[in-house]
Amino acid sequence: QVQLVESGGGWVQTGGSLRLSCVASGRTFSSYVMGWFRQAPGKEREFVAAINKSGSITYCADSVKGRFTISRDNAKNTVALQMNSLKPEDTAVYYCAGPRSPYSTVQDMQVTSRVGYWGQGTQVTVSS
Repeated sequence: QVQLVESGGGWVQTGGSLRLSCVASGRTFSSYVMGWFRQAPGKEREFVAAINKSGSITYCADSVKGRFTISRDNAKNTVALQMNSLKPEDTAVYYCAGPRSPYSTVQDMQVTSRVGYWGQGTQVTVSS
């Protein structure tokens, strides 16, 4: 039994910041890569960022590189997404994600089919 619970979504004006958090249960958290995806209405779910087991390696999509930072705290079983310099095109439902396999890498997490577990999603709205 695996559960991912997200919080921190909301409304912000262009240029503002939000911090999303996800708490995991039902797994040995430190044994798995973790990631974030997002999905806007009428669009496919897209990869945002991923982080390795120890937190020493991260990878972000080009669309958010330099603005978003993924981090994790294995002692608290949490993964976070700090979002700065937000743009209207960042508006979407954001999902915390865990892989099917403990052998998945941060590069593997770019592919939706590698995800085995999803959070419930949290809405982020950026107004101009």
